[in-house]
Amino acid sequence: MPKIAMIGAGSQIFCKTLSMDIMSTPALKDSEIWLMSRTKPKIDRMEKFLRKAVKENKLPTRICSTLDREKALEGADFVIVMIQVGGLDAFRIDYEVPMKYGVDQCIGDSLGAGGIFRGLRTIPVLADIAKDMKRLCPKALLLNYSNPMAANCLALGKAVPEIQSIGLCHGVQTTLDLLSRYADVPKEKIDYLCAGINHMAWFLKLNDARNGKDLNPLIMKNIEKPEYYVNEKVRCEVARHFGYFMTESTGHLSEYIPWFRKNKKALDLYCDQPAFGGESGAYYKYCAYLAEKFGKIDYLQFEDAKLAKRSVEYCSYILEAKTTGVSFKLNGNVRNEGYITNLPEGCCVEVPVFVDKQGIHPVKVGNLPMQCAALNMTNVLVQELTVEASLTGDPENIMHAVAMDPLASAVCTLAEARDMASEMLEAQREWLPQFKGRKITPKPAVKIPKNVKPVDVPVDPALAIVHRFGKLAEMKLKL
Repeated sequence: MPKIAMIGAGSQIFCKTLSMDIMSTPALKDSEIWLMSRTKPKIDRMEKFLRKAVKENKLPTRICSTLDREKALEGADFVIVMIQVGGLDAFRIDYEVPMKYGVDQCIGDSLGAGGIFRGLRTIPVLADIAKDMKRLCPKALLLNYSNPMAANCLALGKAVPEIQSIGLCHGVQTTLDLLSRYADVPKEKIDYLCAGINHMAWFLKLNDARNGKDLNPLIMKNIEKPEYYVNEKVRCEVARHFGYFMTESTGHLSEYIPWFRKNKKALDLYCDQPAFGGESGAYYKYCAYLAEKFGKIDYLQFEDAKLAKRSVEYCSYILEAKTTGVSFKLNGNVRNEGYITNLPEGCCVEVPVFVDKQGIHPVKVGNLPMQCAALNMTNVLVQELTVEASLTGDPENIMHAVAMDPLASAVCTLAEARDMASEMLEAQREWLPQFKGRKITPKPAVKIPKNVKPVDVPVDPALAIVHRFGKLAEMKLKL
């Protein structure tokens, strides 16, 4: 009977989906699922729904709930994390403060100023969970669903490397659905290799498994057509210029790179689709709407408790493989230990992974195409600065992460990036205890009086050459 700890079980969509997947898996039906959350009303609703599912489907599954994290973790075989530190209140700040500085985010949970601060809030809690696991269930596998995925997984590898962990996302599965339609080949008939970083992994190989045909040229041809292009303007535009399709949709991807949300012209051209197709604040507004609609209503009472086909989420398949020993292949987020050779050692990469009784076994991919690695690096550096800030409590590294963020740097001066980071830190102090008593150092503009006399300094070699050209130009030549 595997013991499965669900940390952050108040996340009703994820927790419900993953729990139903687990109970739909024959090898996992006799599991003991421990729901843990800091919010009692939500966990009570989840426990009630899952107990109903157990009863209606005549399952041997045992459902338990607790507000005590150590109780949930003690002796666990698997730990599934789906926390959102700060909830909607912090998320509002993640979106609204950057907008004051012209940093327009659609999702704001993985990169950008919003993603950076979500990471700063989440990393210390994740590190504490991993430290508790080291004491209470050292052999357990940690499955992380919390964003920002790459920064969180990077932090886990740095803070508690002894705990085996993997970060899970559905970007590969859902993008493969899209590419199946774009290539007109059934999804299950596509032989593919996808690797890079979370939300920016590249489909390096796309072949028709029936005849070995390379599908990438056909996809690249089709995305030149308006009816294909319009579905994913940003992702298609990046593929057109970089040569490979990647795993994240327009709403997300437009935040990770500098070209699509930096001004009204770019927004109107590339991010004009509704909701997650590029709309400003789409994810925050959606979450706020649901919170208002279901704040006092248990939406789970309207959900069907009958077991159905498992979702596309990898979680239950990993637990099944680890329990039965029947190998399962997925794309997961892991610490880079030579798997992608032109990304930094130790950063978080998303690569093919095999799972069996012995655990997770990432696959070595080698070098990414240079242009793909270069684009990934713009995000990796921000992730590493975010983790450094969170683990050390050095607020200057917050500013460094924000200043190096591709979208923020396309919009803000260094002074504006510093002011924005400082304002967000002050607004979120209750969720950022690692920065207690420390502030981002103000750097007010240096004012230059009209009659200032510059300090006498040696002439720069380049300026000396310019001066020499000037003298030559002024010379009067006698012929």
